Amino acid sequence: MKRFYYLFYLILLKNTPEDWRPYSFFFPALRSFFVRKYLKTGGSGIRVKKGAEISPNCNVGDNSELGTDCLIQANTSIGNNVIMGPNVKIYTRNHNYDRLDIPIQHQGKRSKHTSIGNDVWLGANVIVTAGCKIGNHVIVAAGAVVTKNITDYAIVGGIPAKVIKYRNDS
Repeated sequence: MKRFYYLFYLILLKNTPEDWRPYSFFFPALRSFFVRKYLKTGGSGIRVKKGAEISPNCNVGDNSELGTDCLIQANTSIGNNVIMGPNVKIYTRNHNYDRLDIPIQHQGKRSKHTSIGNDVWLGANVIVTAGCKIGNHVIVAAGAVVTKNITDYAIVGGIPAKVIKYRNDS
């Protein structure tokens, strides 16, 4: 049954109008309903924006929002109350490149679990690379590329993302 929900979402609902459009009607609610049904675990109150591409092998917590045109690969966990801007990319796979006698495209891929904590804001065009863990209450500035784990309460930005300050500093 999960395959049905996944295919129905991809074919008919993925690119339906955003909720702020006057002609969006019931499409945002349908997108969210179908995505929640096909995910490994999907919490209540998930919001799925137009064009979101998320693998069925993901966990998404309560009240989280999958941003417009986001890409979320398999083996990703997203916590509760996470928001993302448009075009966020969360990767879990990378190419093997160790051997020089074989072209990279023929060396296969490896997968690493990527996780996003609770109460996280991923700005527009953020890229999270495979295997990174983003802690709770983190803000990732627009356009940042996360290549290492990020501790709780950090505000990070840049390429590669570096800590700018902490939300809980007085």
